[in-house]
Amino acid sequence: MSLLVVIPARAGSSRLPRKPLRLIAGRTLLHRTVAMARSAIGVQSDVSLVVATDDDAIADHARAAGCEAVMTDSAIATGSGRALAAALAQPALPELIVNLQGDSPFQPQGALAAVIAALRTGAQVATPVIALDWAALDALRDHKTRSPFSGTTCARAPDGRAYWFSKTIIPAIRDEDRLRVTQPLSPVWRHVGLYGYSLDALRRFEDCPPTALEQLEGLEQLRLLELGLPVTTVAVDPPSFDSSGIDTEADIARVEALIARHGDPTPPL
Repeated sequence: MSLLVVIPARAGSSRLPRKPLRLIAGRTLLHRTVAMARSAIGVQSDVSLVVATDDDAIADHARAAGCEAVMTDSAIATGSGRALAAALAQPALPELIVNLQGDSPFQPQGALAAVIAALRTGAQVATPVIALDWAALDALRDHKTRSPFSGTTCARAPDGRAYWFSKTIIPAIRDEDRLRVTQPLSPVWRHVGLYGYSLDALRRFEDCPPTALEQLEGLEQLRLLELGLPVTTVAVDPPSFDSSGIDTEADIARVEALIARHGDPTPPL
């Protein structure tokens, strides 16, 4: 089945203007994301990679890295909308589409490949999750005392089907002290913001206005669940360091410090 990986890369970020072109330890955010995607795709001949942007300089920068670029309407407000626009602009419509966020180049190794594999085996929507050990859960709880709407958790079935996503930490845990002694991992899964869709699922998602619970939580994936579309979660290992997205100057400084301490996880272009 033909698959298109789309890197949405809009110019108009209010907190970090022209974000895809910003340097992080000597390499631009966009080139880092392209390199990560290429490494994950490997030699799969039926997978294409494209940058979807509304800015000529960003398109030229993508092409300088040897990556196809497609111009999309600047009025498109979301990465999923830009991913669908890029898919519809292809000479032949892809059957499967991955929206690879352009501001998260330090995602877990294996996340993109795992999403592609889930789509190939029949998932309508696929997205990665990470099992949190107790130390990671404690760190997330501490983080949420300062930024309560940063970090998303997922409740999921044993087969990977998502029950729910939330900006609160789910599930609540009874008898936590006993569980900490008897098992190394907490029951909490953290969501990684990477989505794969069948073309039909992405069209249904984009054709529907934001839903009530989606707006309350500020999580667009809840629209999928409210529409009755099954979301398959795939478990992946934690990244070499947890950078989350790049949205501010402080995020760039933090990630550069992590690279200096732990090494650069981005493969060469």
